[in-house]
Amino acid sequence: MENREKYYITTAIAYTSGKPHIGNNYEIVMADSIARFQRKKGYEVFFQTGTDEHGQKIELKAQEAGVTPREFVDNVAGIIRGMCDRLNVSYDKFIRTTDADHERQVQKIFRRLYDQGDIYKGAYEGMYCTPCESFWTESQLVDGKCPDCGREVKPAREEAYFFRMSKYADRLIRHINEHPEFIQPVSRKNEMMNNFLLPGLQDLCVSRTSFKWGIPVDFDEGHVVYVWLDALTNYITGIGYDAEGNCTEQYKKLWPADLHLIGKDIVRFHTIYWPIFLMALGEPLPRQVFGHPWLLMSGGKMSKSKGNVLYVDDLVDFFGVDAVRYYLLHEMPYDNDGNVTWELIAERLNSDLANTLGNLVNRTISMSNKYFGGVVADKGVSEGADAVIDGDLKSVVTGAYGKVVDKMESLRIADALTEIFAVFKRCNKYIDETEPWILAKDEAKADRLSTVLYNLVEGIVAGASLLEPFMPETAAKIAAQLNTSLRDFGQLKEGKFGLYPNGNKVTDVPEILFARLDMKDVVKREEEVAQAMIAEAAKKTAAENGKNVENTGKTADGKAGSGKEATGAYSAENGSDNSVIDMEQKPEITYDDFAKLQFQVGEIIACEAVPKSKKLLCSQVRIGSRVKQIVSGIKAYYSPEEMVGKKVMVLVNLKPATLAGVVSEGMLLCAEDAEGRLALVSPEKDMPAGAEIC
Repeated sequence: MENREKYYITTAIAYTSGKPHIGNNYEIVMADSIARFQRKKGYEVFFQTGTDEHGQKIELKAQEAGVTPREFVDNVAGIIRGMCDRLNVSYDKFIRTTDADHERQVQKIFRRLYDQGDIYKGAYEGMYCTPCESFWTESQLVDGKCPDCGREVKPAREEAYFFRMSKYADRLIRHINEHPEFIQPVSRKNEMMNNFLLPGLQDLCVSRTSFKWGIPVDFDEGHVVYVWLDALTNYITGIGYDAEGNCTEQYKKLWPADLHLIGKDIVRFHTIYWPIFLMALGEPLPRQVFGHPWLLMSGGKMSKSKGNVLYVDDLVDFFGVDAVRYYLLHEMPYDNDGNVTWELIAERLNSDLANTLGNLVNRTISMSNKYFGGVVADKGVSEGADAVIDGDLKSVVTGAYGKVVDKMESLRIADALTEIFAVFKRCNKYIDETEPWILAKDEAKADRLSTVLYNLVEGIVAGASLLEPFMPETAAKIAAQLNTSLRDFGQLKEGKFGLYPNGNKVTDVPEILFARLDMKDVVKREEEVAQAMIAEAAKKTAAENGKNVENTGKTADGKAGSGKEATGAYSAENGSDNSVIDMEQKPEITYDDFAKLQFQVGEIIACEAVPKSKKLLCSQVRIGSRVKQIVSGIKAYYSPEEMVGKKVMVLVNLKPATLAGVVSEGMLLCAEDAEGRLALVSPEKDMPAGAEIC
């Protein structure tokens, strides 16, 4: 075992404005795999995560929910912590920024920075983004909108305290240049230097007066501490920092952090604001900040407002904890965004987990039971060509540790998993090469058969031991079935082959680690979850509008609707006699012309009015596993609430266009009467989203 050096790792703390989607959960699983890996290497690991619970957005959310901000964040923080536990995350501390000791230290930090002249009082005037809780100048806006989230901003002015960022800018630039490992990947470092530091830093607003849900500035009534100064300091307050100099022994041991693991969208706050705060406090900077990429759904950023959201509890219920962990860790590139859908998870489970790993373990145990009553013994029979085959297997198994460690040191988690599964793939190839079922037919080759099965078991145990930080439950199940314990990394580092107890007995009946999934069952479950999500969204919308969902009417397909018969032909009640309409015929086209158009059934899962437009609605339309954003000029005939849940006909391969500043990725088909009134075209019978229209 290696020495017991400390290793302090943190994640960004999750904002408690609502339930996080699976894209938010990737970070915590990645951090957990790193923490577990470092523990197996012999480090004394402290792993901190938690929740960010103050700010105007939460105050508004609580008002909408009819509860106090404290009640609101207590509920959401419980959900977030439950998700961490569901994903088998081995955090050592779950901090909340509403914890009394954190709030007390933030007040001390603010006062200290004010007393030493780093914070001064002034007034802020600019364009304000409520979701990001950030002020922007006109020059910083992108197309007139928030450069971080793309949402609308509004002019605002308020008295505020500011931090003198420029005072420390040159020092931070020097630190980054002298410590190339500080910001990773390198692309994030270049972005921070070129886009923010080198052009010059503006002073940062660090207090607010326009809302009350925050940590009060204890020497100026009405001011609350700006969310980033509050949130970022959790990394030191959570381990015992004291701004008056009475830091705990834990803080002295753990700080500086070895790794801040964060999303690429908040790299600026962690590599510019946070280091400067620390410099002002006279504290060392964290050793590394890693800005990981995003996990996208069907190529688009997941958004609750778009309705293209996957939640960890739904996925874990269906696929299992370790299957979800494996997918998240294996499918995320080092620097580029990853992609996730129900179908992609199922494909990876079937190929890697059921076929490569599960089938290997099952076959090996079954053959050990069939041929030797479960007893695994190394008879040492390996000569000639057999020795070459055995030698190659042993080389792959014993060489894996160094390769995996090398990948993990550079935080290439997906590549580390690939190296581990190379062991399992080599074991499967070894079965094909040695053909145990052929050896079993010749009694004279019994000892060779026993040796082959021993080598397989040894390879599986070594691979499972490396797999443990990433898939802890699966690794434990493998060890239990092989009636042994997982190896510590000290043993694996020695590179010895043959540590499995000679003559040990495996389980009588192997457990299926991962059952292959039928894609029809996957699609069915995905549909069920999506329908439940749509129903919940409709219920919430109705409640917000003061309506009772139970009193709504039914649409033509029998689903809960808005009380209006909006689909199909107009009835006599709204002035249409359904008369025949003749229109000028367009030139004939060939079948080849028609074949270029792709029409599919889509299901509208979210809809909202386009700001500054009297005609346009922006719909999120689910088409199979994809979600397309489509803008339509039908606001005069449908409310956003009416649109949600409708099955519509969609032209899906129309070149994207921008309407009123909003990108549209297709077209909803409508019928138009002589008076110019529009009605969406829907399939006569209920058809699944994605069904081809031909």
